[in-house]
Amino acid sequence: MSNPDTPASTPTEQTSVPESLPSRMAEELCAGFVLHDQRDRDGAIEAFFAVDRLQFPHLSEEDAREAATAYVDSLWGKDEVEAPHIDGREVVDAEGLADADWEPVERPLRRRAEIVGMSEEYARLTTLAWKRHKVGGDYWTPTLQAQRIEIDAALGGSGHPEKNGFGDDGCGHIAARYLVGVELHDMHTERHWNQAIDVMSGYFDEILRSRR
Repeated sequence: MSNPDTPASTPTEQTSVPESLPSRMAEELCAGFVLHDQRDRDGAIEAFFAVDRLQFPHLSEEDAREAATAYVDSLWGKDEVEAPHIDGREVVDAEGLADADWEPVERPLRRRAEIVGMSEEYARLTTLAWKRHKVGGDYWTPTLQAQRIEIDAALGGSGHPEKNGFGDDGCGHIAARYLVGVELHDMHTERHWNQAIDVMSGYFDEILRSRR
C-alpha cells in the first residue's frame, strides 16, 4: 500500500540555472534595501534594476529600469509619509501614521505593476503590508499575497507553483522565502543580512527553475 504522505510524482526541474545567478540576484536585492537605508537613490535603482531585468525577462531593458525606478520611488515615498511620525526606528505616532495619506507609496507601485503586467492588487497589498509593518498588525499576509502576484509575473503568468502534496491553502514555498527575507532584514545585523542573501538565493533559484 502506498504512503498517502508520499507525493504522487517527483517534481522535475524546468530550467537549467547557472549556480551563481540566483545568488547574484539575491545580493543585488539585499543591496538595494541597504542602499535605501543609506539614502543612496541612484545606487538602489541600479541594484533593483539588476534584479528586475533578470526576474522579468519579458521586459525590455528600458522597462525593467522603469519598474525598478518605480519601486525605489515607492520606498522614498514611504520615507516621506513616515518621517513626521518616526524618530529613528521608533514610531512615535502610530495613530497619525495609520491615518496618513499613503498614496505617495501606492501610486509608484501601481506604475510598477502596470509596467510589469501585474494586477494593481500588488500595489494595494504591498502598501498595506508596509503600513502595518510600521503601525502594527498582520503585515505578513498582504506581503505573501503581493509576492504571489509578483512571482506569477516572473513566471510568465503560470501562477505560483502548486505543491506536490498537502497544504494547498498555504502561501507557497517561494513566497514564504520572501517573507523570511523581510524578517531577516528587520534584524539589521550583518549576520542576518548574510542569512537573507542565502534565503533569497533560494527564492530566485525557485523562480528561475520554475519558469516556463
